[in-house]
Parts: sequence; C-alpha cells; structure tokens
Amino acid sequence: MKEFKKTIKLNNVGYDIRGPVADEAARMAAKGIEIIPLNTGNPAAFGLYAPDFVEEAMRAAVRRGEPYSDSVGIPEAREAIADYCTSKGIRGVRPDHVFTGNGVSELVNIALQALLDDGDEILIPTPDYPLWTSSATLCGGRVVHYCCDEANGWLPDIADIRSKITPSTKAIVLINPNNPTGALYPRGTLEEIVKIAKKHDLIIFSDEIYDRLILEGERHLSTASVDGADEVFNVTFNGLSKSHMAAGFRCGWLCFSGRTELARDYIEGVRMLASMRMCANVPAQLVIREAMKEPYSAAPLLRPGGRIYEQRECIWRAIQEIPGLSAVKPKAAFYIFPKLDVKRFGIVDDERFVLDFLHAHHVLMTHGRGFNYQKPDHFRIVYLPEVSQLEIIAARLKTFLKNYTQKP
Repeated sequence: MKEFKKTIKLNNVGYDIRGPVADEAARMAAKGIEIIPLNTGNPAAFGLYAPDFVEEAMRAAVRRGEPYSDSVGIPEAREAIADYCTSKGIRGVRPDHVFTGNGVSELVNIALQALLDDGDEILIPTPDYPLWTSSATLCGGRVVHYCCDEANGWLPDIADIRSKITPSTKAIVLINPNNPTGALYPRGTLEEIVKIAKKHDLIIFSDEIYDRLILEGERHLSTASVDGADEVFNVTFNGLSKSHMAAGFRCGWLCFSGRTELARDYIEGVRMLASMRMCANVPAQLVIREAMKEPYSAAPLLRPGGRIYEQRECIWRAIQEIPGLSAVKPKAAFYIFPKLDVKRFGIVDDERFVLDFLHAHHVLMTHGRGFNYQKPDHFRIVYLPEVSQLEIIAARLKTFLKNYTQKP
C-alpha cells in the first residue's frame, strides 16, 4: 500500500502540559507509583466539582433528548452570553455575534484559522498558554512573542509590544487573568494595548476564561470594556470550564465587539468554520443560561478562609521559605510561576529539572519553556490540591532543592 505523508512544520508547536514529562509520569503510574498531578488545571481532579445545577441541567437535557443545535449555538445560550458581556461593560454585543464551542480551545483554533495566512504575524505573550502559540503556528502564522515583565507583576511590557509590530502583524493576544502566572491586568495596561491596536489596525484576542476566579477582592476588567475598545475589533473568549468547575463538559464561547463592521469577512469565515464541525455540545450549552443567572458558587472559595484562597496563601508562603526560589504572588486563577536561582542550582534545562523532581518525589509539574518562556528558570505549580497536600508537596520540593544541582 502506498504510504501517504504530509509534512507539518512543528517549530513553535508543542503542548508540554501533556508532553514528555507527563508521558514519563504515566509510565511511572503504570508501575504502581502514585503521582501527584500538578500539571492540570482541571478542578475536578482535586475534588472541586461543578455545582449541582450544572449536572442536573445536563441530565435533564439528555432525558428530554434536546434537539440538534445549529453551528453557531443555541439561541438561549447566546442571549445569556450577550447579557453577561453587557454586565461586564462590553458594549454592543448581540446574540448573533456570539459563537459557542466545545471549550475555548476549539474556538481559539477556529478564530486563528479564519484569520491567518502563511507568514501573517500575531503577537502572543511569553509566558503563554501554549495552545495559542501552537494553534497560530499550525494555521500558518508567524508567532512573535512579547514579554510579560516579572518585575512588574508579570504585566505585558508595552514598550516590547510596540517594538515588535510590523506591517505583517494582524492581531495581539491577551491572556487575562493569566495562565501560568496568575497575573491580573489593570485598566491602564489594557487601555495602552487598545491604543496600540487602534494605531496599527490589530484585532485583539482576549482570553478571559478565569475572569470569575479573582482573589484579593479585586475586579476583572474585560479588554473590550475599557476606554477606546469600541474603536477596535475585539474577540473575547470565555466559558464555564474553570469558573464553574466544568472542564470536561466542554462549554466555551467567543463574542465579537467593537468595530465589527470592519470584520465582516472574518466573521463569515468563523461562521463557515463553525459550520464545518456541525455544532457545539448541546447539553453543555443548555447549562449556560442557568450558570449566568445563578449566584456564583465559587465565590466563597476565593475569600480568606475559602479553599482556593488558603491554598494560594499556603504555596506562596512555602515558596518564600525555600532558598533559591522566588515568585510573584498570583491575583487570580490557580497557578503560580516560581523562579529558580540558576546559579545556585546550575540550571541549564528546566524540563530536566521537573523530570528530576518527578523521579525523586513523584510530583508532576510543567517547566517554564512549556509555556514558551525563553529562559530555563521557571516552572508552574497548580495550587488546586488541599492545603494539607500542598504542605507535603512544598516539603518535598524544599528537600529536593537542598542539594540539587544540574551537571552539564
């Protein structure tokens, strides 16, 4: 039989959250070794489950044999999403500018495929959520990473963004609240980015999947809600996977706002690509209206005394007590991105570091370059485990680093 091959350029394509280190962890688990999986942001893996109404709404949909959805989404879900966008200060969002998807991941692929031709440039942060870089690359785009500044709370470096715009730049990506750093972007930063987008006719893609998981009593601002955002074309992504602990249900959406009249062809392209996958998960869409009107069930977890808040406090304090580690305190989501003292530990390969820690103490983490961070001196900790388990993990990390060094 003839062998068929297709060459795919794999530069900038990777997903090390489920990469070689995770594969090694799976091999160890198959041998009976208990692994603590700190590479996943799925709350259910740590006993944080979707509210009862989510499960009941899905069960009811299955019992009723809900009808097929059209490609763009069930009307009641799109209306609820449009109302939610309005409540967040995003102006002019109509239900026909909302598309539902099987999680935000699917919609990122659709949104980038509709935009990018070979060689088109897109600005994506470093560190990033790796799906953005991989998807843009597979769509033929050229990813240009702009820096987020650790010394400034991991906020986007505005000067660096400006320096990297070329005539080929089509869009800029924001991940706010941020994965993997837990940063929350203030109004001033968002308004500066909007000004840049307006000046250079860029689309703004704003990934806001963690917008309800805000600590410290602060408030999330949607990029599309700030001054000047009406004068650019915005694509805002969100969903229930994180805020409602419903990761496996695959329930996400995107909405268009701002200068939508400038993007008619692009919107039609998104519509066509959405039609090719028939429709998004119907039972999950039927949860959206209830989720948008239901009092937010995770809020108590985010306040002092709440589980997520106390877990964040626990891991942040523990990092301060480990010589050679430092970290910016996260303000949102459930991730922290510690920095290793490369001179102290002789670090030359961050993937090797997390692999060594996995072998020694059976804890699976993701190295910084897995998030397209350029230096080999960071790694991500998911602080979803309960405080008692985080204390055990921190003690193992402290013991491991006490005498750790990498030899060339």
